[in-house]
Amino acid sequence: MSKRSFIVTGGASGIGLGITRQFAPQPNTHITIFDINTTTGATVLDQLRTEFPSTSFSFEQCDVSSWESQAAAFENVVAQQGRVDVVFANAGITEKGSLLPEKEGKPVKPELATVNVNFVGVMYSVKLALHYIAKNKVVNGSKGSVICTASNAGLYPFPMAPVYSATKHGIVGLVRSLARLLEREQIQINGLAPAVIETNIAPSSDLFKTMILTPMSTAQRAVEQFVSDASLTGRIAELHGEHVTFAAPPAYVDEDTGKNIENFWSLGYA
Repeated sequence: MSKRSFIVTGGASGIGLGITRQFAPQPNTHITIFDINTTTGATVLDQLRTEFPSTSFSFEQCDVSSWESQAAAFENVVAQQGRVDVVFANAGITEKGSLLPEKEGKPVKPELATVNVNFVGVMYSVKLALHYIAKNKVVNGSKGSVICTASNAGLYPFPMAPVYSATKHGIVGLVRSLARLLEREQIQINGLAPAVIETNIAPSSDLFKTMILTPMSTAQRAVEQFVSDASLTGRIAELHGEHVTFAAPPAYVDEDTGKNIENFWSLGYA
């Protein structure tokens, strides 16, 4: 019997590593960590193999903002493991650059690294995940699961990092909008919207000294829920303190708006 194959992007640190540790004790499991940092990846791989000797791990150096890099990494996993079952599209970075006006001179082209990693990279992960998961047989009502890391900055305005916030709003919209299409394929897609979890994404650890923190265990519980319950899809799990709350999409402003969106679905195009 093939081992269940997990992929975690950005899995060598932060939430990705926390989720890797959550999956690791599950029997008959192989976990592949995707990360751009080969040094950290090798160190973490050694630690995980010592910590979880009954679980198999591998590492793929991967720049999630590059389609070619992600596609090659996914191909390597399938070549080695024969399948993909669960993908945690987690890799992300903080705000780079600014959209605010320059004090003098000509306007400067916006820095798009945050968009390319946080949103384009997640789209690449989702596309590749769905390609391979669609080949699986249905087990307990599901062919497999995709979980994307958004943020509560994808649910609320976040003035200190508007581009970061926009990428996370994009992930929320992607998850909610894909879910209905993927139900036909019996594939789950869900998202995490954490409040402040202490990770290395922040420019300084001093930032966390003033924050009300959410423990990593809350993210781990949410992911366990998504992976174990095939009825959950299109959900955004808002993580706040010890709590996991499914954030509902906004209500339609009027009946006509809801009817129009259902008409698009019935017509099959937009």
